[in-house]
Amino acid sequence: MDTPGKPYQPINCDYYDRLEAWATMRTISTIVFYDEKGNQQEVSARIEDVYALNKVEYMRMDNGLVIRLDSLIAVNNVPLPNHC
Repeated sequence: MDTPGKPYQPINCDYYDRLEAWATMRTISTIVFYDEKGNQQEVSARIEDVYALNKVEYMRMDNGLVIRLDSLIAVNNVPLPNHC
């Protein structure tokens, strides 16, 4: 989910690695994030993939939801730290 007009801010590298680990372990995760309108949302799903497209990082959930990584607030009660 792109946020129009807002440049992408890379997330903390260690946190990115943690997202990949949850995806590999197929962990059902609780994800808190801001949607494209700036509203806080919460979903529970498995992370299927963490990837970059046009220099923006995303994660795709098993329910089809795609989340831009710089819109994350917390995953599995672990808050997103400062950017790289």
